[in-house]
Amino acid sequence: MTIDKEQCEKILREKGVKVTKQRVLVLGILSACPDKHFTAEEIYDLVKAEYPEMGLATVYRTIQILVELHLVDKLSLDDGFARYEIGKENESESGHHHHHLICTNCGSIFSFQDDLLEELEKKIFDKTGFCVMDHQVKLYGYCKECGGKLIEKRKKP
Repeated sequence: MTIDKEQCEKILREKGVKVTKQRVLVLGILSACPDKHFTAEEIYDLVKAEYPEMGLATVYRTIQILVELHLVDKLSLDDGFARYEIGKENESESGHHHHHLICTNCGSIFSFQDDLLEELEKKIFDKTGFCVMDHQVKLYGYCKECGGKLIEKRKKP
Protein backbone atom coordinates (compact mmCIF):
# COMPACT_ATOMS: atom_id res chain seq x y z
CA MET A 1 0.00 0.00 0.00
CA THR A 2 1.48 3.33 -1.04
CA ILE A 3 1.18 6.05 1.53
CA ASP A 4 0.84 9.54 0.03
CA LYS A 5 2.45 12.66 1.51
CA GLU A 6 -0.62 13.65 3.53
CA GLN A 7 -0.96 10.15 5.00
CA CYS A 8 2.75 10.15 5.92
CA GLU A 9 2.33 13.48 7.68
CA LYS A 10 -0.75 12.23 9.54
CA ILE A 11 1.02 9.04 10.65
CA LEU A 12 3.98 11.03 11.97
CA ARG A 13 1.70 13.45 13.84
CA GLU A 14 -0.19 10.52 15.37
CA LYS A 15 3.15 9.12 16.56
CA GLY A 16 3.83 12.46 18.25
CA VAL A 17 6.94 13.39 16.28
CA LYS A 18 7.80 16.43 14.23
CA VAL A 19 6.81 16.16 10.58
CA THR A 20 9.90 16.77 8.46
CA LYS A 21 10.45 16.57 4.74
CA GLN A 22 13.10 13.88 5.31
CA ARG A 23 10.78 11.63 7.35
CA VAL A 24 7.92 12.03 4.89
CA LEU A 25 10.21 11.32 1.94
CA VAL A 26 11.79 8.15 3.40
CA LEU A 27 8.43 6.83 4.59
CA GLY A 28 6.91 7.55 1.17
CA ILE A 29 9.74 5.80 -0.69
CA LEU A 30 9.46 2.66 1.43
CA SER A 31 5.67 2.55 1.22
CA ALA A 32 5.80 2.91 -2.57
CA CYS A 33 7.93 -0.25 -2.79
CA PRO A 34 6.49 -2.62 -0.17
CA ASP A 35 8.15 -5.69 -1.69
CA LYS A 36 11.61 -4.11 -1.74
CA HIS A 37 14.17 -4.52 1.01
CA PHE A 38 16.40 -1.47 0.72
CA THR A 39 19.76 -0.78 2.31
CA ALA A 40 20.24 2.71 3.76
CA GLU A 41 22.47 3.53 0.79
CA GLU A 42 19.76 2.48 -1.68
CA ILE A 43 17.25 4.66 0.16
CA TYR A 44 19.77 7.51 0.02
CA ASP A 45 20.14 7.09 -3.75
CA LEU A 46 16.35 7.34 -4.16
CA VAL A 47 16.12 10.33 -1.82
CA LYS A 48 18.89 12.20 -3.67
CA ALA A 49 16.82 12.25 -6.84
CA GLU A 50 14.08 14.24 -5.12
CA TYR A 51 16.00 16.01 -2.36
CA PRO A 52 19.69 16.32 -3.44
CA GLU A 53 20.74 18.37 -0.40
CA MET A 54 19.89 15.56 2.01
CA GLY A 55 22.99 13.73 3.25
CA LEU A 56 23.57 10.05 3.97
CA ALA A 57 23.89 10.72 7.72
CA THR A 58 20.44 12.33 7.69
CA VAL A 59 19.01 9.28 5.91
CA TYR A 60 20.51 7.01 8.58
CA ARG A 61 19.10 9.15 11.42
CA THR A 62 15.70 9.33 9.73
CA ILE A 63 15.57 5.57 9.22
CA GLN A 64 16.52 4.99 12.86
CA ILE A 65 13.70 7.26 14.07
CA LEU A 66 11.19 5.51 11.78
CA VAL A 67 12.38 2.09 13.05
CA GLU A 68 11.96 3.24 16.67
CA LEU A 69 8.42 4.39 15.82
CA HIS A 70 7.69 0.95 14.27
CA LEU A 71 6.91 2.62 10.95
CA VAL A 72 9.88 0.90 9.28
CA ASP A 73 11.18 -2.61 9.94
CA LYS A 74 14.89 -3.39 10.02
CA LEU A 75 15.77 -6.79 8.57
CA SER A 76 18.78 -9.03 8.47
CA LEU A 77 18.58 -11.23 5.40
CA ASP A 78 22.01 -12.77 5.95
CA ASP A 79 23.69 -10.82 3.16
CA GLY A 80 25.80 -8.56 5.39
CA PHE A 81 23.51 -5.55 5.07
CA ALA A 82 20.85 -4.05 7.29
CA ARG A 83 17.77 -3.78 5.11
CA TYR A 84 14.60 -1.79 5.60
CA GLU A 85 11.00 -2.12 4.54
CA ILE A 86 7.74 -0.43 5.38
CA GLY A 87 6.66 -1.48 8.87
CA LYS A 88 3.97 -3.99 9.72
CA GLU A 89 1.80 -1.20 11.13
CA ASN A 90 1.52 0.18 7.60
CA GLU A 91 0.55 -3.11 5.96
CA SER A 92 -2.98 -4.08 5.22
CA GLU A 93 -5.17 -5.08 8.13
CA SER A 94 -5.41 -8.65 6.83
CA GLY A 95 -3.64 -9.96 9.90
CA HIS A 96 -1.21 -11.92 7.74
CA HIS A 97 2.47 -12.06 8.49
CA HIS A 98 4.79 -11.69 5.61
CA HIS A 99 7.84 -13.82 5.20
CA HIS A 100 10.93 -13.68 3.03
CA LEU A 101 11.99 -16.06 0.29
CA ILE A 102 15.70 -15.73 -0.47
CA CYS A 103 17.27 -17.19 -3.61
CA THR A 104 20.64 -18.68 -2.69
CA ASN A 105 21.76 -18.48 -6.30
CA CYS A 106 21.03 -14.90 -7.41
CA GLY A 107 20.26 -13.27 -4.03
CA SER A 108 16.77 -12.10 -5.00
CA ILE A 109 14.43 -11.51 -2.09
CA PHE A 110 10.69 -12.01 -2.35
CA SER A 111 7.97 -11.30 0.18
CA PHE A 112 5.41 -14.02 0.79
CA GLN A 113 2.29 -13.20 2.76
CA ASP A 114 0.39 -15.89 4.59
CA ASP A 115 -0.42 -17.04 8.11
CA LEU A 116 1.83 -20.07 7.84
CA LEU A 117 2.42 -20.39 11.56
CA GLU A 118 -0.99 -19.48 12.95
CA GLU A 119 -1.86 -23.08 13.87
CA LEU A 120 1.57 -23.64 15.44
CA GLU A 121 1.23 -20.45 17.51
CA LYS A 122 -2.18 -21.66 18.73
CA LYS A 123 -0.74 -25.07 19.70
CA ILE A 124 2.13 -23.40 21.54
CA PHE A 125 -0.33 -21.28 23.50
CA ASP A 126 -2.64 -24.21 24.24
CA LYS A 127 0.23 -26.42 25.47
CA THR A 128 2.43 -23.89 27.25
CA GLY A 129 0.45 -20.69 27.74
CA PHE A 130 3.18 -18.88 25.81
CA CYS A 131 1.69 -16.20 23.57
CA VAL A 132 3.72 -15.62 20.39
CA MET A 133 3.57 -11.91 19.56
CA ASP A 134 5.64 -11.93 16.39
CA HIS A 135 7.82 -14.13 14.25
CA GLN A 136 10.09 -13.94 11.23
CA VAL A 137 10.46 -16.60 8.59
CA LYS A 138 13.24 -16.70 6.02
CA LEU A 139 13.09 -19.52 3.51
CA TYR A 140 16.15 -20.24 1.37
CA GLY A 141 16.09 -21.90 -2.01
CA TYR A 142 15.97 -21.08 -5.70
CA CYS A 143 13.73 -18.52 -7.36
CA LYS A 144 11.71 -19.57 -10.40
CA GLU A 145 14.35 -18.34 -12.83
CA CYS A 146 17.36 -19.88 -11.07
CA GLY A 147 15.49 -23.11 -10.33
CA GLY A 148 14.58 -23.42 -13.99
CA LYS A 149 18.19 -22.90 -15.05
CA LEU A 150 19.39 -25.56 -12.62
CA ILE A 151 16.82 -28.06 -13.87
CA GLU A 152 17.83 -27.39 -17.48
CA LYS A 153 21.52 -27.76 -16.57
CA ARG A 154 20.85 -31.15 -14.95
CA LYS A 155 18.96 -32.39 -18.04
CA LYS A 156 21.96 -31.79 -20.32
CA PRO A 157 24.31 -34.78 -20.71
